[in-house]
Amino acid sequence: MADGGLEPTRVVELAGGVGGAKLAEGLQAIVGRGLTVIVNTADDTERHGLLVCPDHDTVLYTLAGLENPELGWGLAGDTWATMAALERYGEEGWFRLGDRDLATHIVRTERLRHGQRLTDVLGQLQGSLGIAATILPMTDAPVRTRVRTDDGWLAFQDYFVRLRQDPEVREVAFAGIEAARPTAEVTAAIEAAEVIVIAPSNPIVSVGPILAVPGMAELLAAARRRGTAIVAVSGIIGGRALKGPADRMLASLGHEPTALGVARGYAGLIDAFILDTVDGDLAPA
Repeated sequence: MADGGLEPTRVVELAGGVGGAKLAEGLQAIVGRGLTVIVNTADDTERHGLLVCPDHDTVLYTLAGLENPELGWGLAGDTWATMAALERYGEEGWFRLGDRDLATHIVRTERLRHGQRLTDVLGQLQGSLGIAATILPMTDAPVRTRVRTDDGWLAFQDYFVRLRQDPEVREVAFAGIEAARPTAEVTAAIEAAEVIVIAPSNPIVSVGPILAVPGMAELLAAARRRGTAIVAVSGIIGGRALKGPADRMLASLGHEPTALGVARGYAGLIDAFILDTVDGDLAPA
């Protein structure tokens, strides 16, 4: 329960960007401060000297009620004067950063340069926006997703934004993952969780990096042994991704691009799988 003076239900969500943010919005409305979102940081990138954390910021702005509903990312009502000025100086403008959104990246980068942990800096941003839930990075260590296409390896944001997810993905790698570890905060949240929910995010490049952090699988397995239910929500409905290239990426990497294909990828990790009624015929499998 989230009201009546009782302790809120402790829910942990493993999340990517838009799909994870929308589910987190619903969960926050129910359990409030009982929600902890462990967010993917492997699609973080450096732009114009600033650290940009796309998945975190999408969750941050959504839970604060500030997200841009038309774009699905960034801040509602933002403007683009700084980007226009950067382009006049010859800077690349394909990765759009709004004028007010830039403040988030400036503050985050400056505090990290002064030696603060990523977990602490992101917590300060959340506190400033008055969010009830807690958002944690999957690790404090830098991890970066790379994808191999027919033209070679690309940084994730080059593939996702600059090339608009057009190339076929042949392989995915998480640079730096070997040195990553779950933080003390992530460990404590999972150990205290009553329910763990895997968001309807891309299972390969949004949830995949979280599960690939060394030690994360052991934490989740221990939670299940304690009786904590782990539930995954399908981001594939009727063979199509809710948003983004998950369906095409699953197919190009040799997986079935359906809710069943997603469920198979989580086999052995989860206790229950939530799929749309459109895919009801897949339920027995």
